[in-house]
Amino acid sequence: MAKKIVVLGTRGIPDVLGGVETHCEELYPRLIGLGYDVTVLARKPYLKSKKEFYYKGIKVIPLFSPKNKAFEAITHSMLGVIKARLIGCDILHIHAVGPALVAPFARLLGLKVVMTNHGPDYDRQKWGRLAKIMLRLGERFGTKSSNEVIVISEVINDILKGKYNRNDANLIYNGINIPEKAQSKDYLDELEISEGNYLIAVGRFVEEKGFHDLIDAYIKIKNPKCRLVLVGDADHESGYSLKIKELAEKHNIVLTGFIKGEKLNQIFSHAKGFVMPSYHEGLPIALLEAMSYNLNVVVSDIPANLEVNLKKEKYFTVGNISELSYKIGEMMLSEEFSIGYDLEKYNWDEIATQVAEVYQKVSGHIPIKIELNE
Repeated sequence: MAKKIVVLGTRGIPDVLGGVETHCEELYPRLIGLGYDVTVLARKPYLKSKKEFYYKGIKVIPLFSPKNKAFEAITHSMLGVIKARLIGCDILHIHAVGPALVAPFARLLGLKVVMTNHGPDYDRQKWGRLAKIMLRLGERFGTKSSNEVIVISEVINDILKGKYNRNDANLIYNGINIPEKAQSKDYLDELEISEGNYLIAVGRFVEEKGFHDLIDAYIKIKNPKCRLVLVGDADHESGYSLKIKELAEKHNIVLTGFIKGEKLNQIFSHAKGFVMPSYHEGLPIALLEAMSYNLNVVVSDIPANLEVNLKKEKYFTVGNISELSYKIGEMMLSEEFSIGYDLEKYNWDEIATQVAEVYQKVSGHIPIKIELNE
C-alpha cells in the first residue's frame, strides 16, 4: 500500500506563481510516479477551483485562508495540521519556515513531520518586526521538532548547523526542466517587443527582489539598446508594488503580470538576457530557469546566487545601482546569445528520488517506481 504524504506550506498547484509553488508542482507528480499517495493542502484564494480536484495524480484540497500577508500562512497552517490529522497520513511534509511554526503542534497530534527549509524568510524586507520574530520561531520549531529536515542549499544547511546544531539535514537542491524553446512570437508582438531586444527579470513585486534597484539602474543608461521586461506582480498590492508599476509606466518598461506556460516560454526563449537583483533568495528557481534557456545572466552576489557558481563577471554587488547599470549595459551590447551551463545536479527526477529516500528514513517505506500517465 502506498504511503500517504500530506503537503502543507504551498499556496497551491498548478499555475500558482512562487518558488515553493513551482517546487511542489514539479516534485509531487514524480513522487506519485514513485508509488506515493500525495495530498496537497492549498490556500483557497489562489486556486481556480474551490472544490477538491486531482492534478497529475495529486489530490488538491482547497482550505480556507485569509488573503492577508500577516495571517494567511499561520491560519492556513493550523487548519492544515488539523486536516492532516483528520484525513490521516504517514508523513506531513511542511514547506518553508513560516508554516513550520506548526511543526510541534503536528508532532503533538502524533504526526511524523518532514520540513523543507526554502530559506530564511525573516530576511525579507516586506516583513515587520513581529512577523520576523514569528518566522525565526518557525525556523527554530521546524528545525528542532521535525523528524527530518531538507535544505535546498548549502547556505541554509550552514545556518541550521550554526544556530541549532542540526547536523543531519538533507541537502536536496531545487530543480529545473530543460525546456523546448518557443518558436512562435505572438506574445512578443502583443507586448510590442522584439526577439533579442529585451532583458527580463522575474519575481513578485516585493522589496527583497530588488526591482527598484533594477529600474534605477536601467534609467541610468542613456539610449538603452534593449527594453526591460518585468515578469510578475504582487500577491498583495502594496505601496511598493504600486510604485514599481508607476515607474515602469513612466520609463517605458514592460509589465507582463503573472504568466505561465506558453507566454512565459516565449518570454524566456527570445530574451537577450536575464537579471536578478535580489537581496534575498533560497535557491532561485527563476535563475535556474534562465540558465536552462542558455541566457546570459547578471545577478546579485548574495550567498544563494553565489552557490550557483557562475563566472565572476556575472555577479554585481547587491544594492550597487551603478555597478548593476554598467553590467546590464554591457549585456545589452554583448554578442553572447547562448551560454552552456552545467545543470546536472538540478534534475527533478533525481531530486524526487532523494526526497523519497528522506521519506524512507521516516517511515521505512521503499518506493517502487511506476509509470505516471499524464
